[in-house]
Amino acid sequence: MGIGERLDKINENKKTEGENTMEKNENHIEVEFFPEEPKYDFDDIILSKDIKDKILDVAEYAENSKIVFETWGLQSIYKTSKRIGINLYGAPGTGKTMAAHAIAKYLGRKILVVNYADIESKYVGETPKNIRKAFETAKQTNSILFFDEADAILSKRVTNMSSATDVSVNQTRSVMLMLMNDYQDFIIFATNFIQNFDPAFMRRISMHIEFKLPKYEERILLWKHYILPTMPNNIDVEELAKKYEGISGSDISNAILMAAFKAARQKLDYVDKMFVFEMIESALNSKNANEGVKVETREVSEEYVKSQVAKYGEEVIKK
Repeated sequence: MGIGERLDKINENKKTEGENTMEKNENHIEVEFFPEEPKYDFDDIILSKDIKDKILDVAEYAENSKIVFETWGLQSIYKTSKRIGINLYGAPGTGKTMAAHAIAKYLGRKILVVNYADIESKYVGETPKNIRKAFETAKQTNSILFFDEADAILSKRVTNMSSATDVSVNQTRSVMLMLMNDYQDFIIFATNFIQNFDPAFMRRISMHIEFKLPKYEERILLWKHYILPTMPNNIDVEELAKKYEGISGSDISNAILMAAFKAARQKLDYVDKMFVFEMIESALNSKNANEGVKVETREVSEEYVKSQVAKYGEEVIKK
C-alpha cells in the first residue's frame, strides 16, 4: 500500500471514529421524570388492618407534624424530622406498588415513580446525576417520590473495590445517602428483597412495613373484589379461599382475568370455577417449579366445560 493510500485509510478511520462518537452523543438522551396521578386508592387494595394502620400512621405524618413539633415542642431535639421515609417490603404481588399510589392519593399529591432502569446509565457519573434530577423534580412538582424495586439502588456498598464499576456503585450509593439526608419530604420505597439493603439506608428510613401473603379472611375479600357481579360464574369464594393458600392478590387477580378470557374464547355464558382452579394451580406450579417443588396441575377440557354448562343451566351463580 502506498503512502497516499495509507493516509486515505487513516483519514477514513478518523472519520468513522468521529461519526461513532457523534452517534454515541446523539444516543445519550437526558433522563426526564414526569409525576403522574396515583392509579389506586385504599379502596382498590385489600390490606390487613395492621398494615393499613401502619401506613396511615406515616401518611398522616405531615398533618400531625405541627402538633408534634410545635405544640408539643419536639422540634427542639428532632432537627431534621420533616424527612419521612417508608419502606414497603415483602413477597411479590402483595400490593406494595398499589399501596404507594394509594398513599399519594390519600395525601392528595401526584406520585413520581422511579425504577433503577430509569436512572442507571452506562456513562460515568450519569447515574448519580439522574438520581439528583429525580429528587429535584419531586421537590419542584410537590410530588411523592417513590422508588420501586428499591433494593437495586439501596443495596450494600462494595467494601473491596476492584474495578471502576465498584467505584461507580459506591459513588451512586453515597449520593443517594446524601440526598436522603437533605430531603425534607415524603419518600416511599418498595422491595421484594429487603435483605439486600445497606444498613445505612435502613437507618434513614423511618418505618419498614412488611406485606405478607393474604390470610384466609383476606383471600375471601380479594376473591370477592375481583369477581364482579356483572360476570356470570359458578365460583364458590369460600371454597377457593380454603383450597388455595400461599397465593398473592396478584395471583388472584390474574386467575380471574385469565379464567374469564378462557370462558369467552370457548363461547361460554359464564366463567366456570374449574378455569379458576386451573389458573391458580398454574401460578402455584410456576412458583414451586422455581423452588424445585413438583405440583400436579389440572387441565380442563372443552368436553368437561360443555357438560358443566348442561348440568348447571339456570343454576349458574351470579355473584
